[in-house]
Amino acid sequence: QVKLVESGGGLVQAGGSLRLSCAASGSIFSINRPAWYRQGPGNERELVARITGAGSTNYADSVKGRFTISRDNAKNTVYLQMNSLSPEDTAVYYCNALIGSFTTTAEYWGQGTQVTVSS
Repeated sequence: QVKLVESGGGLVQAGGSLRLSCAASGSIFSINRPAWYRQGPGNERELVARITGAGSTNYADSVKGRFTISRDNAKNTVYLQMNSLSPEDTAVYYCNALIGSFTTTAEYWGQGTQVTVSS
């Protein structure tokens, strides 16, 4: 069974940094277009960052220059380095990816990790 598990969230002061990790486990043949989304209080879930297999990235305007998405294919893990955090970054952060097994390809979501930035 394929799973995505996020870690690395927590409470940080404004201006601080956190690094989120998303580890995929199970019978995995490929991980395609992994991404990080977030959902803040009273807000809809929004795309934060995505990385392709070729390594190209795209970011939400609100995080450009502060957040960096990366991946370690050998570890089936995707990271989100978050710097210069502000209270507006407070949200539950979710990992998302299209994962191919040997029989099918499906979209998966992690359970989410809370990031709280205090002023």
